[in-house]
Amino acid sequence: MGQFRVEKSGSTEVWTILGEQRRNAITRAMLAELEQLVHGISASGESRCVLLTGEGSKAFCAGADLKERATMDEAEIRLFLDQLQRTLRSIEKSDAVFIAAINGAAFGGGTELALACDLRIAAPEAELGLPEVKLAIIPGGGGTQRLSRLIGPGRAKDLILTGRKVSSTEALALGLIDRIAPAGRLIETCLEVGAAITANGPLAVSSAKHAIDEGLALPLDEALKLERRYYETTLKSEDRLEGLSAFAERRAPSYKGR
Repeated sequence: MGQFRVEKSGSTEVWTILGEQRRNAITRAMLAELEQLVHGISASGESRCVLLTGEGSKAFCAGADLKERATMDEAEIRLFLDQLQRTLRSIEKSDAVFIAAINGAAFGGGTELALACDLRIAAPEAELGLPEVKLAIIPGGGGTQRLSRLIGPGRAKDLILTGRKVSSTEALALGLIDRIAPAGRLIETCLEVGAAITANGPLAVSSAKHAIDEGLALPLDEALKLERRYYETTLKSEDRLEGLSAFAERRAPSYKGR
């Protein structure tokens, strides 16, 4: 059986981790399939938004599968971490927009997976945390770096150094997640957000995503030059002209991604 169930809704795909019995923990097989899925959607360009979620109602992803981890030697653990970091970076670099639909517990690698997504929308009962220090290790899938960039170093240290877990309400207040969905409507809410994103110009959406992500590490003057380069991509596109025509003609635009 595959590690993910893949379903399509318009230009959005829903990828569900099929691991309810292990709380959707990250195994080597699951990580390998996720890497293939990300590569596939980036190469095809057919779908422009992905919802990532977990099977069942208890966990989005409870982190690395510790039972499998116990059978791995240090060299295997290093290879696992290399693949985890490579896969999460491929999510960030993809032109597709990734939305973490956090349906339950997201701990350790589960929170790191959510952090690599462009948006994080949680069910009211969701919990998040990076508890690795409780096992005498540190987050190894980018958690120390992505969390501090997202919510600031002080708040990141509060969560990482204590290893504490936070509710969806506190996560929203911290800026760790972007929205809390109404009870029982997580996937519907995420699909609505996905539909709002994919209704827009494909080049504009991907250019805006990359401009934001790449500009974070640059001084403002350099970041503004980066933004201008991405703007030039949209300025020369057929979609820009279609958007203007559709506005003038009071109709919905038909974007082609070129």
